[in-house]
Amino acid sequence: MVTNVTNFSRSGVSDWLIQRVSAVVLALYTLFMVGYLLLHPHLDYFTWNGLFSQLWMRLFSLLAFISLAAHAWVGMWTVCTDYLHATGIRVAVQAVIILAIFVFLVWGIQVLWGA
Repeated sequence: MVTNVTNFSRSGVSDWLIQRVSAVVLALYTLFMVGYLLLHPHLDYFTWNGLFSQLWMRLFSLLAFISLAAHAWVGMWTVCTDYLHATGIRVAVQAVIILAIFVFLVWGIQVLWGA
């Protein structure tokens, strides 16, 4: 069996499942947000704050953030392994991508759950 040292995912089936489930979560979140914005044409800070002060909305947003991170990782890993053939360059690019995804995820969580 061939082992790829830059493969941080488990298998093609699990990557496929992660992509599909995360895409569904992101689609549902997008549809909800678009619907909410259309139903509240005169949206102000207090309405927006009221929405995001609800626990269910924070959890839904957190699920969307995690789904976005997982979806981005699988997608970028696929692109890197398909187009970057030099192992050193691929590892460096994947490390930068992992760092960026992690920073954006932590930042999103801080914005969502911070003071």
